[in-house]
Amino acid sequence: MDDTDRRLLSALRHDARASLSDLALGLGVSRTTVRARIERLQAKGEIVGFSVVLRDDTLRDPVRGLMMLGIEGRGTDRIIRQLNGLSEVRAIHATNGRWDLIVEIGTETLEALDRVLAQIRRFDGISSSETSLLLNTWKSGG
Repeated sequence: MDDTDRRLLSALRHDARASLSDLALGLGVSRTTVRARIERLQAKGEIVGFSVVLRDDTLRDPVRGLMMLGIEGRGTDRIIRQLNGLSEVRAIHATNGRWDLIVEIGTETLEALDRVLAQIRRFDGISSSETSLLLNTWKSGG
């Protein structure tokens, strides 16, 4: 992946519905080049899909948090499966350093967030956790 691919991906993250002409103009390349690069990135599995963000998506989850998890032994795959089963879990990230996973959680109320946090802390194999509330977001998804 070269700089043009990275700039193309950044432009698509900003507006996945941008026309090939607009993308080409912004990148300083031809429409054919943009089309070929998108097709190649899809074929290589770099682009796995496109999504739509609805207004309601931006209004949901008035309470959001990041839960950092420490996991004992080799239970990470099992815990990821359990986390995937929770409707309040928005994303799961593997990381390095002190924490094994960072989990993005969204709920309607603080009480609902507290219930989800308690449920996750009871998962067998969770050795430690720390949670931070997200107070504001200036940029998301790109």
